[in-house]
Amino acid sequence: MTTKVPFSYCEINFGLLKNSSLSSIISNDYKNSRIIVFADENTYDLCLEYLFESCPIINHADVVVFPLGEENKIIEVAHQILDALSNFKLKRNDLIINLGGGIVTDMGGFISSIYKRGIKFINIPTTLLGMVDASIGGKTGINLGSYKNQIGSFIHPISIYIDSFFLKSLPQNEIINGYAEIIKHALISDAKSWFDLSNKLEKNIQPDNKLILKSITYKTSIVERDPLEMGLRKILNFGHTFGHAIEGFFVDKMNVSHGFCVCLGICAESYLSFKRGNISKDEYLQIENAINRIIDFIPFDKEAINEIYELMKQDKKNKGDQVLSCLLIKIGECQYDKDISEAEVMDAMYHLNLLAGTN
Repeated sequence: MTTKVPFSYCEINFGLLKNSSLSSIISNDYKNSRIIVFADENTYDLCLEYLFESCPIINHADVVVFPLGEENKIIEVAHQILDALSNFKLKRNDLIINLGGGIVTDMGGFISSIYKRGIKFINIPTTLLGMVDASIGGKTGINLGSYKNQIGSFIHPISIYIDSFFLKSLPQNEIINGYAEIIKHALISDAKSWFDLSNKLEKNIQPDNKLILKSITYKTSIVERDPLEMGLRKILNFGHTFGHAIEGFFVDKMNVSHGFCVCLGICAESYLSFKRGNISKDEYLQIENAINRIIDFIPFDKEAINEIYELMKQDKKNKGDQVLSCLLIKIGECQYDKDISEAEVMDAMYHLNLLAGTN
């Protein structure tokens, strides 16, 4: 049995691939088309066989393998993949299937959007973060140096298939990475959701299908109301002004995940929400303690903090010289486009340092 999430921009199926509409879409609309599966090195090894077993009609598909790592989500690698599609003689009526986490769906969607001015694609996310966030909403993109997703487009897949079977192959740190987005959704949507979730968070937390479905439903409800991120949808960037800058700082230094950086960003932006008097000290400490139960905070020296601030100044959400962020008004409600000062950024980063010292 599959559950269809209400969403007008594409079909989202939650359930086993073998029970989904994937086979019928291929047989009805792409029977005589060429199909390319984009995968990374991990999903090629761990997920491709399950995809072919669940949907034998695509066993003939060609596979293009992406190199692992955020540092490879760049124009040079995209160019190599575009060359491969050209060598495959892919036509506009052919189909791409993105099988992977956020890097694969971000990059695969972007490549699909520009190859021959647009080729249809399907997302099959294989990570928790991909399932609740990256594969949904029509954002695609690649990085420009240390700047996250500076090149991209808004384009929706024709379908998204979310099968929790893939989560069985994930290490626990990848599960935690996905929970970063679930935490974000709870904090900006509903106080009760946050209270219920915060009491469950721990390092060995297991995937919860009800939470996954709830996060998907919440994100799609926001995207429906603001598909091009002109206003309301910006609240989905909560935790990401700091998070993206921290991730950009580390991109050529050490392997840190998007979800880990978003957790740090959520903590920093919640701290500023407290300092501005929007949430109480007790509410902030609940957020801090919950995040501290699932990740280990890390320290930043003064040079690193300055570099992170410089990266924040190039965030694509900014206007003029303002660094814009999302801040909580209260638990369950968020404001976007809030101007934050250099002093506030420094204060929040040094607070993260204090938390690193308590680990």
